[in-house]
Amino acid sequence: MLDDFTEVLKTALPLKQAPLVHCLTNAVTIETMANALLYIGAQPIMADYPPEFEDVCRITDSLLLNLGHLGPGAGNVLAPASHYAHQVQKPTLVDIVGISATQTRYDLAQKLFLDQPAVLKGNISELRAFTDLPSHGRGVDGSALDQGDANLIELAKALCLKAKADSTTTFMATGPVDLIVNGNQALVLENGVAQLDRFTGTGDVVGALTAALLGVGLNGWQASVCAITYFNLCGEQALHQLTPPFGEATFRLATLDQLSLLMTQPTWYQQLKGHFIEIA
Repeated sequence: MLDDFTEVLKTALPLKQAPLVHCLTNAVTIETMANALLYIGAQPIMADYPPEFEDVCRITDSLLLNLGHLGPGAGNVLAPASHYAHQVQKPTLVDIVGISATQTRYDLAQKLFLDQPAVLKGNISELRAFTDLPSHGRGVDGSALDQGDANLIELAKALCLKAKADSTTTFMATGPVDLIVNGNQALVLENGVAQLDRFTGTGDVVGALTAALLGVGLNGWQASVCAITYFNLCGEQALHQLTPPFGEATFRLATLDQLSLLMTQPTWYQQLKGHFIEIA
């Protein structure tokens, strides 16, 4: 069945058109996210003034909601955008950054989930918190204590129970390996390198790539697999091309460079690695 995803990867990137992605995101990585979208041929708009939402929604192709840096009244910004996108059936990605850290983020994530986003994303610890499983996440970072094989199966089962209430949402849990759950399907993706965990914004970039792919018509399942795989392969290619010794900042720039370069390689999509797991 991985061959099906290989065909999706083959045709998804390079993009055939430039989706306009409405990003309501955090100040820490907003520039990185905007440039990541431009690097793959998409277009960002970072409009966070609620009176504009109806007009912006009319011209955009997808919506990204990121809980990474909540300010005063953030719920009064994210929730209205989510509700309106749901009403007009605009594909939405919700990134539940930091919900294992505060009750405010947890409550907001549960509220946004009610609008049936195409993708709900977080690291493995954050998704465990979202499903009310024990989570060892600290701040916005995942914990290795949540990432063993048994933990992944436990999380996949919990997400399947969530999916029964909303079969349209795909769940994306990122970590050393990544877990995608949709309905009764659970896929573990195995590309990537450890260095990707050493600079900020990697998850936000994956969220942006996913939202762009939603904007060109991929469903949540397809967009999630494609975005995670592509970004992880960018990290693998960057590491392969650098000559030691090199610093983490050098690796970061090399990875971001690959966002525009990797898809020009004719067979890049053949490097997909992963397997389905049994959750019955």
